[in-house]
Amino acid sequence: MIFGLGASQVIISAAAIAVIGLAFGLDFATAVLIGLILALSSTAFVLQLLAEKKQLTTSHGRAAFAILLFQDLAVIPLIAILPMFGSSQADNFELRDLLVIIATLGGLIVGGRYLLRPVLRIAAGTGIPEIFTGTALLVVISAALLVQLAGMSMVLGAFIAGMLLADSEYRHELEADIAPFKGLLLGLFFIAVGMTVNLELLSQQPGTIILIVVSLMLTKAMVLFPLAKVFGICDTKGSVSLAVVLSQGGEFAFVLFAIVANQQIMQSELIDQLILAVAVSMLMTPIIYQLSERVFSRPKMRAEPEYDDMSDQHNAVIIAGFGRFGQIVGRVLGVIGQPFTALEIDSSQVDVVRRYGNIVHYGDASKLELLRAAGAGNAKLFVLAIDDIEASMKTAETVRRHFPNLTIIARARNRRHEYHLMDLGIEHIFRETLLSSLAMSEQVLTDLGHEKSVARHITETFRDRDARLVREQHAVQHDEEKLVQSARETANELESLLRNDLQGQGEP
Repeated sequence: MIFGLGASQVIISAAAIAVIGLAFGLDFATAVLIGLILALSSTAFVLQLLAEKKQLTTSHGRAAFAILLFQDLAVIPLIAILPMFGSSQADNFELRDLLVIIATLGGLIVGGRYLLRPVLRIAAGTGIPEIFTGTALLVVISAALLVQLAGMSMVLGAFIAGMLLADSEYRHELEADIAPFKGLLLGLFFIAVGMTVNLELLSQQPGTIILIVVSLMLTKAMVLFPLAKVFGICDTKGSVSLAVVLSQGGEFAFVLFAIVANQQIMQSELIDQLILAVAVSMLMTPIIYQLSERVFSRPKMRAEPEYDDMSDQHNAVIIAGFGRFGQIVGRVLGVIGQPFTALEIDSSQVDVVRRYGNIVHYGDASKLELLRAAGAGNAKLFVLAIDDIEASMKTAETVRRHFPNLTIIARARNRRHEYHLMDLGIEHIFRETLLSSLAMSEQVLTDLGHEKSVARHITETFRDRDARLVREQHAVQHDEEKLVQSARETANELESLLRNDLQGQGEP
């Protein structure tokens, strides 16, 4: 969906906007450049808007995220090719310049891939968060300066550095460290952008600005709505929501137009008009989206409460995720009088569980501060029963990094999830459907006429072989051919073993 839907949106939107630009008398290169820039939407605005309305996990929320992700990836080549749109830059552009750019970007990506992790590992080993955060910041600044020396925008270098940091095993640690600054820096960015917007144009040329804004938002909406239907990802309401929420220009437009202005690729008056139009479209999006929500009478989502402010806990067991899986573990512990601390991020689930007299704390188990308050530093066991795979992995990484002596007993949604947990060194992993499936299989065998002891032997043998298969396939999880070969060999071995056992016990 990321490359299919995302690429389709960018290409078709850019082409449509370029056609409109040509109709208004722009030259071909300028029209194409404006189309590419205005095809991008605002990641910051859209994700914040969907998060506030609890719609990130809806069909149109996932589609919007996929499109925005592709747009963010498309920014890299777009920044790289911007100089080619300027006549003077294009005339002076030589093969040597191209080779320097390729060598710089290639060296940055390859070097960052293999050198960044050891550097971050050393910084993390100091145990001082400030050094770790400072190292990450140094990496970003160094990459930005390196790219600038090669004749490209610093924005491109910073963006690539951010992607390399996100690809490291310290991604969640970095996210947690920069979380206090993210909102502040984003606010400073928009303040700086706001200071560059020429508001006088709105009073001097209101008709022109309104025409650009309406044309931009209508064009992108008219592209997005049919795309959502063609890809079959949303119903009519979801398609409308997707079309509206991504109809504005994006924050990267401010950066790209600034580069365009510095390189004098197009007239400054046109750039000022487009920057103002993008700003107005971003301001209009929440209003239009709210109106569309009312038209379709979507039920209002209740606001989530604040996380529980827990007093320090000292229980030996912490259960993260108190849904259908974690509750069973909690009930078993409750029967024997073993106290535990339960954490759950779904506020509606917390309300339901509390109605039955259970004590559960509302909070995100991946947050280090919450884990410390929950007593993770003194606990013996951490039961990871979170349903969402990404949230489960984020929590597991936090626990492993900050509480290495805390034993994790983890729930796995599927085999791939189990591999990821094994990558973290977690030994006690329980795939959620395995035991119930084996119990059902045992009953099926019994009803088919097999002795209970034979049925039990078959399912236990299958379980043992499956556990061995998981360990074997974990080592070759990225090689599909070896995965298939391993599965076939284990299946043949298991079939032969059980056939011999059954014949030895007189079974047909």
